[in-house]
Amino acid sequence: MGCLFALFAGVFPRLALFIVWIARPALVNAAFDTWLLPLLGILFLPFATLMYVILYIPGVGLTGWGWFWVVFAGLLDLAHWGASATQRRQIPGYPAAR
Repeated sequence: MGCLFALFAGVFPRLALFIVWIARPALVNAAFDTWLLPLLGILFLPFATLMYVILYIPGVGLTGWGWFWVVFAGLLDLAHWGASATQRRQIPGYPAAR
């Protein structure tokens, strides 16, 4: 079941984070003090937020490798934003760059 969730989270990080938030609210509540940061994470950096919630250790926080994976996931999120911005030019009828 864990491998299936990992595959699912890699493909649909927003939905996976939402499922974790619904199924295990204690994980998200331990990682964040308010509901606003996870909501912003779902919207803008879903994979990094999901990694932060999964790797967060209550009372300790994140250690060195945990931060590495969160930063790596954040870079993947930014790469996704950049790739989607360049793909818009391929849409028929989209105005050409000047």
